[in-house]
Amino acid sequence: MGMADRVTVEIVGFSNSECGPFPCDEHRTCGLDDCAPYASLTGAFTALEARLRADYGDRVETKLTLLDDGVPEYVREIVDRESPPLPLILVNGRLRPIGRISVDPIKREIDLALAA
Repeated sequence: MGMADRVTVEIVGFSNSECGPFPCDEHRTCGLDDCAPYASLTGAFTALEARLRADYGDRVETKLTLLDDGVPEYVREIVDRESPPLPLILVNGRLRPIGRISVDPIKREIDLALAA
């Protein structure tokens, strides 16, 4: 099996959700500055998208799935099976146990997927 050419990182949550369970202050460890200090899911997604584009170019696609108007069946299956906290971080459709928008753990998952 060759290396993956592209990786999709999908963030799933509500438009008014926070980006994770930790406060957005000077002690944050998420690696993102552009969205501070609001802890907004949508702001953090935009900052993450820009960071991943800078680091990986077009090898990484980012996708934001908001649950405000309903829950897609594949998300419902993940939630029923694993009851994970929001936001969900999916890499190539698989739930990764990160639980927040944070650059370093997401990049580790991307690197693993690219190497697969």
